[in-house]
Amino acid sequence: MRRHITISSLTLLLVSVLVACSVSYKFTGTSIDYTKTKSISLDKFPIRANYVWSPMESMFYNSISDAYAQKTKLKVLKRDGDLQLSGEIVEYSQTNKSVGSDGYSTQVQLKIVVNVRFVNTKNHEKDFEQRFSATTEYDSSKQLSAVQEELVQQMIDDIVDQIFNTTVADW
Repeated sequence: MRRHITISSLTLLLVSVLVACSVSYKFTGTSIDYTKTKSISLDKFPIRANYVWSPMESMFYNSISDAYAQKTKLKVLKRDGDLQLSGEIVEYSQTNKSVGSDGYSTQVQLKIVVNVRFVNTKNHEKDFEQRFSATTEYDSSKQLSAVQEELVQQMIDDIVDQIFNTTVADW
């Protein structure tokens, strides 16, 4: 009798574990209704900042188009998409962030600000114009030219994530 109770208990425990493990979660990360929205058009984001580093424009465009192509089922177009993104890079700046005991800067902060216009042709209530920004710091003993590409790409990735989350993510 005891053995029967033990086997029954183990069977019940095993069934419970199997049922718990069979629960699945579906997370697409987007709130897109693909029956209505099939494409996104992306304009180039020209640099309108006082300080210009020319590779930034193509780096930004490539990153944002890659994000929508890889994370959604939307077809990325040059114009007339169901969703439309345009804008410009309005600030690229560097600022001395901290000063050492010798009176010289020890850290420099880089900042990028992008103005974005978003149009949802299927639901104009979601249209917006907004600025997105990112900052990073580097040691002032380094030349900007030595760290610029890596740091700019990090900031662009951050801004692209912000834009993606604001436009189509389900957060």
